[in-house]
Amino acid sequence: MRPEPPPTPEDAGPGQSTTSETTGPGRPTATSSGRPRVAALDVLRGFALCGILLANVKPIAHMVHTAQTTQAVVVAGQDDAWLGLGLFVDQRFFPIFSLLFGIGFSLLLDSAGRRVPHPRVLLLRRLLVLLALGLAHMFLLWRGDILTIYAVVGLLVLLPSTWLPRWAVAGLAAVLIATPLILSSNGVPLVPGLFLLGSALTRYGVIDRIESSARVPAALGLAFAAGAVPAVWLQIESGAAGAGDFGSWFGLAGLLMAGAYVCALLLLLRTPLRPVLQGVFAPLGRMALTNYLSATILVLVAARLIGSSPDGWSEATVLLIAAAILVPQWLVSTLWLRRYRQGPLEWLWRWATWAHRPPLRHIR
Repeated sequence: MRPEPPPTPEDAGPGQSTTSETTGPGRPTATSSGRPRVAALDVLRGFALCGILLANVKPIAHMVHTAQTTQAVVVAGQDDAWLGLGLFVDQRFFPIFSLLFGIGFSLLLDSAGRRVPHPRVLLLRRLLVLLALGLAHMFLLWRGDILTIYAVVGLLVLLPSTWLPRWAVAGLAAVLIATPLILSSNGVPLVPGLFLLGSALTRYGVIDRIESSARVPAALGLAFAAGAVPAVWLQIESGAAGAGDFGSWFGLAGLLMAGAYVCALLLLLRTPLRPVLQGVFAPLGRMALTNYLSATILVLVAARLIGSSPDGWSEATVLLIAAAILVPQWLVSTLWLRRYRQGPLEWLWRWATWAHRPPLRHIR
């Protein structure tokens, strides 16, 4: 009999039965499968998903009005990234999502290693399925798809890194993050380093302790914020002047602000706001794949209904479109997860990963 595939952060399912145990405020939950569920990862993923949609609204809508395409998840808004909404959105959320991908990959490797004899074959299959999804998304809907990049980088960098010791993965992550910034690059070139950073954090046990202390995120958050202020200022100055080092400051400011966002959320999760944050962001995060792909369709529909060129849309219009998509997605995700263990595409991805159909409905 084949082993039952366990729930994982990437699978984003609520567990293998309706029973779960909370170990205390700011602590992970344990499912009946015995696999700890770190609620903060779901919250962070849902939070990042919201920001990525904000960055993608205009670039996706351009598919309706022009033949030119943009890799917007990664480089959206470089023409106006130092103004308005872009200052807080562009390049600020994609690093979080990329980091979480590396974390989820290593968590799944660890889980699969205890259940199957060849866990890397399982991860290879998972990445190939993601590549197929990304290519379909890219050629059928939007050229700015990020899933294809994630799958390719996963195959070429993340999967081979599993044979390296963790200290080598951490060192390589630092090099691959610093090098694009030095070369005035941002966006896609940062993905390999962020993947490896997420993997290293998992392998060093940081993710297991992510909600165990307030001091570490508080100290890191202050450091990130302190560094982000001058980086954002230099991003604004170099962007306005058309300087060649804009990419470096844009990328550095994005990384530092992303770090500050993550630390702020981790701190807020230790306050009475935790149930609110989990209620708002966790359903979106647990169905991130389904919501990411469906958002493209919904933005394209909105663009056709509005009719005017996205270039003329105000920031308020972008916010309204994003809200008009996220609110129904949150409602559907919340209601869906009450009955089912994970989102429909997450379930199919898990099925393809383990080559065995997992149960979808909760056991009543």
